[in-house]
Amino acid sequence: MMETGIPYSSIEDVHIISRWDAGQKFCIRITIQDGSLLLQAHNSHLRDQWLHSISWKNADFITRVAHENIIVALSPLLENNYPTQEICGFFSKHCKNSPRSSIVIELFTPVVMRIMKHNTDFGKYPRMRGFVQEYIQALNCQNDGFNVVQNFVRSMHSPSSACPHPRVLPNMVAVCLAAVYTCYEDRKNAMQSNSSIVLDKQEWEIKLLCHIGIMETLSSYSDWRLVLGSLLQPIPFPNDALAHEFFTSKMKAVLRNIASDEHCDVHQTILGIRDGKEGWFHMYIPGTLACDDEGELWGIMLKTLIHCCCKRKKFLNSLNKMVGPIMLLALRENEAAMEVLCAMLEFDVVESNDMKMQMVTTLQSTSMGKRMYAQLCERQIALRELQQKGGPKKLTLPSKSTDADLAKMLSSGSFGNLECLSLAFTHVTSACASDLIKLPSLRYLNLWSTQFGDTGLQMISEYLQKLQVLNLCETPVTDKSLVCLSALKNLRKLNLNSTSLSALTFEGLKTKLPALQECDVRYTDAW
Repeated sequence: MMETGIPYSSIEDVHIISRWDAGQKFCIRITIQDGSLLLQAHNSHLRDQWLHSISWKNADFITRVAHENIIVALSPLLENNYPTQEICGFFSKHCKNSPRSSIVIELFTPVVMRIMKHNTDFGKYPRMRGFVQEYIQALNCQNDGFNVVQNFVRSMHSPSSACPHPRVLPNMVAVCLAAVYTCYEDRKNAMQSNSSIVLDKQEWEIKLLCHIGIMETLSSYSDWRLVLGSLLQPIPFPNDALAHEFFTSKMKAVLRNIASDEHCDVHQTILGIRDGKEGWFHMYIPGTLACDDEGELWGIMLKTLIHCCCKRKKFLNSLNKMVGPIMLLALRENEAAMEVLCAMLEFDVVESNDMKMQMVTTLQSTSMGKRMYAQLCERQIALRELQQKGGPKKLTLPSKSTDADLAKMLSSGSFGNLECLSLAFTHVTSACASDLIKLPSLRYLNLWSTQFGDTGLQMISEYLQKLQVLNLCETPVTDKSLVCLSALKNLRKLNLNSTSLSALTFEGLKTKLPALQECDVRYTDAW
């Protein structure tokens, strides 16, 4: 009979035979649908091994009541000991299958608290970390939801100003990181074309928000921020998470707490972990995917860093590639951005005179900026001399700049010498044309991937007769305004890639623009 295997699912009960004749006393009985089996061992130790092995492997098929009875029986054994990997797996199943069971809070809480306070290596005990993750999700399923999770995290810190258990924070961060990776692995698997996995978006978001919320709670304790900031400084999250607006948006609360800390060694953890390595500060620059708040968080980071005790000139030199976003914030009257621009001018960390002039005109576009710049000029005679030479010849607005930002910039100083203007990837529209036509020397205009349409193009075609290079790639212009380009007789280079240009209009333009040397018409009807 035993040549045929018996599936665990067919086992109804398994127990020790306590009374038997002398020759067969180490036996267990396995009850199945058609009867029962007796298994005899040589000694009690081997018999117990068989019993527990069958019980654990059959755990998926036992009733909920039996499940809970086993947990109740095991709980006294765990008062001073860690649960084994098998027990952790057993507990995890209960958290997942019965998250609102009274056992979760009453019996599992002290077990989890002991793990979090004393465990030193989740790498060796992955099931233990999995059990903690499932326990936290079970807490999140209670009536009060995340408040129950938050109260658990707070209880781990204790009411004192400093947590007496140094292992709690790194263990909690390890659990959160593993949970985030699991979330995005599940999302990735569900998005595959041949996947049969159906992902519940709401449930997925609740799970992710729970662990981001835990990190936010951790960051609210001043004694935990340094270690938390250090653990998060290498940005230890999957690329899928960093490219997901939902994740980067929710992480802002954690980073705001770290960046706002007055201690230098804490808030500097938002910078790269070493020179040449980008950190959270670089990730939330205005114009990037993560920046969805018009630069509010980045402004807080900038303010804290410019006021900290780090070597200012070294830090200012590192900002050379971020001048555009800084000017955008300064235009929007962010005081820290204005301070940075003044400091960069004072320490002479920018080599280009054109860029310096852009910075000066940006400062002069607001009343506060004017005051800061006036105070700077009292100390820097060279800046006054630079300004007397006239406005810049080149100007590039940061991505996400608006019509209002451009108008504010152009009204702040003299731009009669401006020859080159790039508005690529900004939010400008045809409304800015009334400001552009006031630039008599303009020869190069880049409007790539903007909402600059027919109305604006008709206007600049009439006024900007010196234009030699015009980029309208991926703009909503149509033949209605494109025919007007024939008035720009000095046009040498024209980019109409991915517009609504027709073949007929293009043939007409070629005959009416004698100076035209290059014209990109890819992905149009004229291609």
